[in-house]
Amino acid sequence: MAVRRIPLLAVDGGGTKSLAVLTDRQGQVLGRGHGGPSNYHGSGTEGAMRELAAAIREAIADLDHSAGSRVEADAETVVEVECAVFALAGLDTESDRLAITRLVQEALALLPLQVGHLIVENDGYAALLGATGGQPGILVIAGTGSIIYGIDEQGRTARAGGWGHRVGDEGSGYWIGKQAALSILRAYDGRGADTRLKEWVLPYLGMEREEELFNWMYGSAYSIEKVSRLSRAVGQAASAGDKEAQRILSAAADELFYAAAAVIRHLSFHCDPFVAIMQGGVLQHESHVREALMRRIEAYAPHVQWDEARREPIYGVTAMGLSYLETKGRGKRQ
Repeated sequence: MAVRRIPLLAVDGGGTKSLAVLTDRQGQVLGRGHGGPSNYHGSGTEGAMRELAAAIREAIADLDHSAGSRVEADAETVVEVECAVFALAGLDTESDRLAITRLVQEALALLPLQVGHLIVENDGYAALLGATGGQPGILVIAGTGSIIYGIDEQGRTARAGGWGHRVGDEGSGYWIGKQAALSILRAYDGRGADTRLKEWVLPYLGMEREEELFNWMYGSAYSIEKVSRLSRAVGQAASAGDKEAQRILSAAADELFYAAAAVIRHLSFHCDPFVAIMQGGVLQHESHVREALMRRIEAYAPHVQWDEARREPIYGVTAMGLSYLETKGRGKRQ
């Protein structure tokens, strides 16, 4: 049986998609693979395992031999990885860490892969490292879910939000989509603000009546990802002048600000210059949310300096693995 030795496997798994890369000791990508959402709170354990395995399998298949042939995931070739780092959405408690470690190990068992050392971390922390390059600053993420991370000059970190769709993720795509559904049903009952939101949301879901929205929310076709996509329809309604849609997006910006302010206070950034970076589909596509959030943070912390992410989140995952390999290498040399 042939053996291919690779220093690092890095996996970035979120509520929408997953990315796996195999790299050398300098972080050069040797193989890349993609999968679907791998937050086990939304996709379930089996679903998360399936998508992680698919992404890694594709990365293995993408490994090029020096002769130009490719490693097939089902061929008689085993890939030995010195270190594997998984940065996954949904890792918020020690209970999550145990559950995710188990599902990662089970996903790896499905593949022609042997891992020497396994690291499991929250995807927000990896995104922070990638966005800031390890420099002092905060990262505001609002995509399917939401979380705010920060790091100071001493390397101390702080976070707020990221507690999942059932009790958190305020200001996220899911939160916006859920608020839209609530507003539509309240207006239908006659107990909420007058709104034309249904004119955008219902066609987006292929529906005509409010009752269909109710049935869908409690039916088997419902998913966190699909609810999150409704944020686009809310943005369109807001741009068309719907007051309720505008209120929802303004409230989303408020919620993200409250979390960002908590991180700023914890790291004592409110009196000193610091970098702030925004990521995620909501902040990328919904200018109502992005601009309102920027105004509130600037009023609270006037020394904030807005910047673009230095690297993609997968870079932060890779950086954690390379740091481990470097430390391990120094230990061997001493």
